Amino acid sequence: MEIDIESVISAYAQGLFLMTNEAGNLGWYASRAHAIVPLDDQFRYPKSLQRALNQNWFEVAINRDFTAVCDGCANRETTWISDDLKSVYWQLYQAGWAYSFETWQGEQLAGGILGIAISGAFIGESMFYRISEGSKVALVKLVEHLRQRDFLLFDAQMQSDHLARFGAYEISEKDYKKYLEKAIKKPCRFY
Repeated sequence: MEIDIESVISAYAQGLFLMTNEAGNLGWYASRAHAIVPLDDQFRYPKSLQRALNQNWFEVAINRDFTAVCDGCANRETTWISDDLKSVYWQLYQAGWAYSFETWQGEQLAGGILGIAISGAFIGESMFYRISEGSKVALVKLVEHLRQRDFLLFDAQMQSDHLARFGAYEISEKDYKKYLEKAIKKPCRFY
């Protein structure tokens, strides 16, 4: 499945996102509310994670194994990532728009987050883990990375109890589009 990368990035920059529906069809969707992971002092993480962070259980990498992160996200029990969507992510990765933010234990991929970076906005598509705490540590380290790079927005798309534990909150589509527009005007480099 060949895509027009410029059109795909333009759609994401307007607040749309790709998803495969229950019938297996890939399409563009908008949301009435977006989950935002805070990049300021509102970000927090469970105290139970402190040990893994203090003892450096995981090594962090970017794009060390993009395909494995895509597969890990697609193979979750509940997923909207089809083979067609994996193909889109792969093409965006090759063009320098999509990234995998990973945690590793030795040579074993522990967890990862898949996302798209457009200027000062990071749009998180999915996350997964193979080793307990792998994706949580990836999330904490990704927030640190985005702060260091001066990003304004970390869009997690859909709120969950899991994300709420890290301080994620929902904003309306109208407010999200204003936030996204401001973030996209800010020149930032993910990697």
